[in-house]
Amino acid sequence: MLALRRQGVSTAEIAARIGIKTTTVSALEHSAGRAKRAPRPLEELCRTVLFPIDVLNALGPHAAKRNMHPNRLARLIVETVSDEKMIDAVLDDADDLKGWA
Repeated sequence: MLALRRQGVSTAEIAARIGIKTTTVSALEHSAGRAKRAPRPLEELCRTVLFPIDVLNALGPHAAKRNMHPNRLARLIVETVSDEKMIDAVLDDADDLKGWA
């Protein structure tokens, strides 16, 4: 929409080309001009976990197949194991936990 406006296309023509109302074109144009909120630093939303380099290297080929960084794959694995309540199944260490909570 903004690219069309920069080309000098009228509001009515932009609306017709995109298939939206002229008022929507105006609203979108106005919204695009507003100052964006500064993104929060990742550190405010997360905690740091260090993975040994050999673990990240082992994740490398699997991350590449998924077009992501090994760090992202490590986070995804931990998130999935936690969300799906698979910690006990993955670790398989129930016999070692006797006496704990």
